Amino acid sequence: MKVNEIFYSLQGEGYHTGRAAVFVRLSGCNLKCPFCDTDFREFEEMSEEQIVDKVCALSLDCHFVVITGGEPTLQDCTLLIDYLHRNGYTVAMESNGTRRAPFNVDWLTISPKSKFVGNFGTTNVFKCDEVKVVFDGKGENTDCGIRANHYYLQPCDTGDKEKNKEIINQCVEFIKKNPKWKLSLQTQKILNVR
Repeated sequence: MKVNEIFYSLQGEGYHTGRAAVFVRLSGCNLKCPFCDTDFREFEEMSEEQIVDKVCALSLDCHFVVITGGEPTLQDCTLLIDYLHRNGYTVAMESNGTRRAPFNVDWLTISPKSKFVGNFGTTNVFKCDEVKVVFDGKGENTDCGIRANHYYLQPCDTGDKEKNKEIINQCVEFIKKNPKWKLSLQTQKILNVR
């Protein structure tokens, strides 16, 4: 598998915010979002066993793993998830929803990027645990027809403090008018933790 990085930190976004997690960031994506903060040019080829060994070495008493990217569904993660399960881990995945997620993942977060990459098309995901929409202050917020247990609106970090403040205020107003949604902040950036 092409692995961008594996690290131990706190989940900074969505439903599991504040929860300790080992992140397995896979390399590669099928979208080109302008705000993406991951460099996919460098990666390490690792077997599923090597990934699990590194996760076990990092995790101590934490039994929660987040497989992310890029777009993790570009690689077959089924065997990796099986190995993680055999070692006592709960496995979450964060995806853009353009491809079907592995059947054996325990928690699925879909973050559709239609407003940033053009026509999103028909997603292969009809139900997930949470939808997390990144809002940049423009356009309409939509769940792209994906059914979920939780819906989050996340302000896009533009790098401009005044613009970010405006976007956050727009998110707050949207959520007040649409209470099925909750606010997701990138707390890892606020707290400056990895």
